[in-house]
Amino acid sequence: MVTRRGQVDAPTRPGPAVTATEAGGAVVEEFPYGLGPPDGILALRYPPAGVITDFPESRNDFVHQVYFSPDGVLAVGRGGTAAFAGPTSAVWVRQGVVAEVTALEVQTVVRLCVRRAPDELVRHEATVLAMSPTAVDAVTRLVRPGTDERAGLAARGVLLGELAASPADPVGFGSAALGPARAVARALALDPADRTGLPGWAERLHVSPKTLQREFERVYGMSFSAWRTRTRLEASRAMLSRWSVTETAHRVGYATASSYVAAFTRAYGEPPGRHAHRAVDVRAS
Repeated sequence: MVTRRGQVDAPTRPGPAVTATEAGGAVVEEFPYGLGPPDGILALRYPPAGVITDFPESRNDFVHQVYFSPDGVLAVGRGGTAAFAGPTSAVWVRQGVVAEVTALEVQTVVRLCVRRAPDELVRHEATVLAMSPTAVDAVTRLVRPGTDERAGLAARGVLLGELAASPADPVGFGSAALGPARAVARALALDPADRTGLPGWAERLHVSPKTLQREFERVYGMSFSAWRTRTRLEASRAMLSRWSVTETAHRVGYATASSYVAAFTRAYGEPPGRHAHRAVDVRAS
């Protein structure tokens, strides 16, 4: 069964698309399977509909959740620490854990809600997990109209089993939860290509550049420049499963592909071209 909730049109304005939270809502397609027993699953598909899908920290979740985007990158943040999930990975958030999940652009997002999960998953609070082709196929079945309850519950079991066996990249809390450094870090996680420099951020936050720099070194143990570079490169690793090296470079704020390749190679010991380039398609038709 599929139901649609009302679409809220995003305000018409120049510049980047607004988030669903700012617009007041988004289109969502619901695919429930066995919701009575604890082994049921609710699959929610947010198709590209003019707004950036987001799930802010302020919400209260009483179920475990998996977030996946087949055609873009998700940013997950906790206390100023950010991680990124591309089309070959998913975000796991345990029941009751405070985390913020946001798409980086207008893209498809799948959100899966479950009450019971394998112990290997439940031990993680918030983490990025690799999505095997089998796991992607299971998600595809969960958000495909016409999938009956038996097939949906079978797909649920396959997906959670695959995720439980995946390598995990935990998302932890930063050493400080408040302050100007965290505000800048959150903004860069949601838009790695933002080219605003330290003086520009300081002006926006009404602090001096020296104060902001000290905050970055105190909270994150590195300079603003080092944090921005790390955020851009981590986001790019998720993007490389979808886009070319040149496109990825521009999407994370590098003026040239060569400067991006050099930074990536210094950080990870190999060029970005070594990463797999594989697109995934999850459609509801």
